[in-house]
Order: sequence, then structure tokens, then C-alpha cells
Amino acid sequence: MSVMVNSTQPGRLSGLLRHPNFVIGAVLTGLLVLAALVSLVWTPHAFDAVAITQRMQGPSAAHWLGTDHFGRDIATRLMIGARNSIMVGVVAVTIGLVAGVGLGLVAAARGGWVDDLVARGADVVFAFPAIVSAILITAIYGPGAVNAIIAIGIFNVPVFARVARGAARQAWGQEYARAGLAIGKSHAAVTRDHILPNIAPVLIVQATIQFAVAILAEAALAYLGLGTQPPAPSWGRMLFDAQTFMALDPKLAILPGLAIAFAVLGLNLLGDGLRDVLDPRLRTERVG
Repeated sequence: MSVMVNSTQPGRLSGLLRHPNFVIGAVLTGLLVLAALVSLVWTPHAFDAVAITQRMQGPSAAHWLGTDHFGRDIATRLMIGARNSIMVGVVAVTIGLVAGVGLGLVAAARGGWVDDLVARGADVVFAFPAIVSAILITAIYGPGAVNAIIAIGIFNVPVFARVARGAARQAWGQEYARAGLAIGKSHAAVTRDHILPNIAPVLIVQATIQFAVAILAEAALAYLGLGTQPPAPSWGRMLFDAQTFMALDPKLAILPGLAIAFAVLGLNLLGDGLRDVLDPRLRTERVG
């Protein structure tokens, strides 16, 4: 017996389309995804094609956004950088979702020392941000995109554990959860059938926000030389390479900087719109 949500799916969709933050966020995120998908099958040039005689050129028919200090096509590298950013975000958020939500649900269902252990463990992991975790991991295994993903994923685990634990504890106080126990369902069955479906909107919103955090963290790690390694394109690495040529060609830093800013802004606005429409607590506050 799952709780019934009053608003229908068409009602939710119309609410999302009327939410300006969601619409703007969806457009920016859609452009990011489109660039990544197109880069899978086509790019204007090879991402590692070097042409020193064409270095730091302005936009042209051959190079839409110009070339960098090695004569490589900037548009191509931005497109592939979008693909790498999405890959990092998806994997890192998935790690956080699977491990963090599982821990949060167990903590809320069991309570007692299990709940305390998960809460304190989350506090310990929070003491090591993604960048610090990446430094520790790369000190052992070396820099690279995989180690950066693991570090960001580990940082996401306590975030999702806290969100899932808090939302699930509230859900356990509802009548449908107590009714499930009363008819003989186990805590695991109630969690699977009732708790998880009812806290899913909160988790979806948090996943959107953490996706933006993952993209920002990946760019920071690549800038520090701990993430995606050359010659593979990365927005953060493009920023690092551009700092030497800021006075000669500012677009080398401006373009990847704008790509990061728009990607993070789009995902944050998307999450904001989803939260306002999907989070029942906010709906109740607005009605009240």
C-alpha cells in the first residue's frame, strides 16, 4: 500500500514546464548532453590533431571556435570534454546512489547502533573532500580519470546516505509504513515496496545536484593534474593549459570556463525546478 500522490504525471509535467528554472536548466543540460552524444559519432576535427602553423587562430569556417596553442580545434575538445564530464558525473553519482542510499535505508530501517554507525561514518568521510580523497588515491595508484571518478564517488556516498536516511526516517513515521509492518511485512519489504518509492523524488533531486558537483570536482581535479590525463580533452585541463596564454588569447580560458559554468548552472537550475515540483514538503509549504 504505497502512498498516493495527489498530482498526476501530466500535472507534474505542466508544473515543470511552467517553472522557469527547470526550463532554463533543461535547455542548458540538453545542450551539454547533445554535444556529448554528437561527439560519439562526429567531431569537426580529431581532438589530438596538432597544427602548429594554425595555433591560436580565431573562429573560422574551418575552426568554429578557433584553435589552441597547439593548433588543435577548440570546438572538438569542448565536445569531447562534455562527454568526459558526463561520464564522470554518471559513474560518480551512481556510486553514491547505490552505496549511499543503501546505507541510508538500512540505517533508517534498523535504527539504534546501526543508525549511529552510518551517521558517524558519513561524518568521517565528509572530513575528506573529493580533492583530498583524489590526492590520497593518486598518491597510491597514480593520477587518472578512473581514480578521480572513484574519489568523487566516495565523496557522494555520505551525501546520499544522509539524504536517504533523513527522508526514510520521516517516511517510517507515516501510516503506510506502520501498516506494512502490521500486516506482517519485514522491514526490508516495507523499505523496498513503500519507503524507497516515496523518497525517490528527493533522491532524484539530490542526484541532479551531485551531478553538477561531480562535473565541477572533475574539472578541479583535471586542473590540478589528478583527473583526465593528456592528450584526452578535459575542461579543467584546458583551463590549466590556457593560463600561460591568457594575455595572448583569452578565449583559451574563457571557452572552457563558460562550458563548466553553463553545465553546472544548468544542472543546478534543473535540480531546483525538480525540487520545487517533486518534493511534497515544498508543495505543502506553498499550499499552506
